[in-house]
Amino acid sequence: MSAADILKSGKPGDCLVGGEYPLTRKDLADIAGMIYSDAGIALNETKASLVYSRLSKRLRQIGLRSFGDYCSLVSSSEGADERREMLSFLTTNFTKFFRENHHFEHLRKEVLPGLVTRAKTGGRVRIWSAGCSDGQEPYSIALTVLSMLPNAASMDVRILATDIDPKIIAKAKAGIYDAQAADTVDAAMRKQWFTAVDGNKLQVNDQVKQLITFRELNLMAQWPFRGPFDVIFCRNVVIYFDEPTQARIWIRYADLLPPGGHLYIGHSERLSGEGKDRLENIAITTYRNKGALGRS
Repeated sequence: MSAADILKSGKPGDCLVGGEYPLTRKDLADIAGMIYSDAGIALNETKASLVYSRLSKRLRQIGLRSFGDYCSLVSSSEGADERREMLSFLTTNFTKFFRENHHFEHLRKEVLPGLVTRAKTGGRVRIWSAGCSDGQEPYSIALTVLSMLPNAASMDVRILATDIDPKIIAKAKAGIYDAQAADTVDAAMRKQWFTAVDGNKLQVNDQVKQLITFRELNLMAQWPFRGPFDVIFCRNVVIYFDEPTQARIWIRYADLLPPGGHLYIGHSERLSGEGKDRLENIAITTYRNKGALGRS
């Protein structure tokens, strides 16, 4: 459902969520239109409560009286910074170390042996974590690489980690997490690659960080790199896009994968369009490029 569809489904003044700052149908349509334009994220009426819960506190914080006033602000040139804040508030950042661990097992057993051999002979290895959230995914990738190649940082092995939210990228770069967040990390890995800081927190060691470059990136914008990437992780990201946007993203990933390159996606995601034709499903939500390097 597009912003226009939200308006078509009822009267603009209809209240979708009541409370201190009533959220009307027009308010939601305006916010949905901006978020879709900026980030490709598709919001519909089922997300009205989520929008309200995440933005009502912000309205109170900056002293606005209504969602209408907020929409006027973020749609103006003076509200450009606040519009980026709005995107941060509405972006979902749930993640954990070694989430959907079958992907990391596949990476370790089926993909990395060949890449490790290449790296040891001076070859280039590149992995991309797209939509990396607070860094737990790219750090999990790095730990998997280090388990097979402890001196990977001294070789031409690099992991690119990107996210649209600059605040979450800053947190990822710091690499500091509550100790319980690392419960899904093997005990030996925790001992070798993490350091206790600030009481009940753990910080990723510099040897792990050296493998990763964190960058702010909007997947809807032009990508400032040409690849190729041997492996791309994009998990539980495109579920927030509509079908046409998803199809375009899959093609762009296929363009960056060399023959035999791998793509890992989320458990509730499915390839569509031309990307589905170019990438073969070889395991659970695991795909491999079966053709030549693409257009990028």
